[in-house]
Amino acid sequence: MTSKASHADIVLEVTQSTSAAAKSRVAASWHRSALKHKLNPDERRAPDRIEQKSLQSRVEALEKFMIVARPRLDALFSLVGQSGCAVFLTDTDGIILDQRLSDADALAFEGWGLTTGADWSEEKEGTNGIGTCLTEQRHVIIHQDEHFYTRNTGMSCIDAPIYGSNGQLVAALDLSSARADQTEAFNRLIAAQVAQTARAIEAANFRAAYASARIIVAESDDDAATLLAINENDLVIGATRKARRVFGLPRSGDLIARPAADILGREDGPTGFEKAEKAAVIRALARAGNNVSQAARQLGIGRATLYRRMKRLGLDDS
Repeated sequence: MTSKASHADIVLEVTQSTSAAAKSRVAASWHRSALKHKLNPDERRAPDRIEQKSLQSRVEALEKFMIVARPRLDALFSLVGQSGCAVFLTDTDGIILDQRLSDADALAFEGWGLTTGADWSEEKEGTNGIGTCLTEQRHVIIHQDEHFYTRNTGMSCIDAPIYGSNGQLVAALDLSSARADQTEAFNRLIAAQVAQTARAIEAANFRAAYASARIIVAESDDDAATLLAINENDLVIGATRKARRVFGLPRSGDLIARPAADILGREDGPTGFEKAEKAAVIRALARAGNNVSQAARQLGIGRATLYRRMKRLGLDDS
């Protein structure tokens, strides 16, 4: 009678296959873990943790982002905390910077090594929600025995990447559960809430970064934050990661300011200027109660000049 193959045996068998990585994203991550990072699935060491001073430095480097993220971590935890789940926020290196977990579950997550300062990069922990999310820059669900390390197969991890105001990856949002009875169907249900929270953090962080700009919310085929920041001169000066894809802008980094009309596909050139000028004249006339002399003073031009512009723009003094 043959014994059931261990988790480590299954992982090693998959990593030795020449085709498995092409068929499965989990298998591809197992390949990276074993062949690139030289990890052993049966290794029992605890996750690495950085020193408190280093952790504090990382938190301070993301201070503004963390201020925006914290209330949204609280909101997510309020929804899932009573079901044995914990919420974690990491930087791009997979270091846990902040956490939300119940007192009743604290010991269990501490035992898993899911705690502030722990390094959950794929390089150190193999296939796991945080590390694989950051490596592949996508939403992931790593359910129990999809983890690389045998010691991590009792947990389920649901993660979403978070992009900064410059379009670059800035963090990962992780929701983990150590409940043995957690189902894949329940994971998929929670994943939608994790994704929504990540996008909410992303949008709030973008708005905070461009607090003095006008924010345009563009249509999108999903719930991603599709936002443009437009200054007082109607120039686009910022865009979220999704907006950059939608409008064909550079994927990350500072944007070269461009007219909003160019990006949004509105008319430009003289026609665009004429429309803007006409709108300005109409506003001035409205504020002045259609008194041309007062409107001219508001616009900083002479009364005769305003009459000429009104005629050119198809407006009359009525």
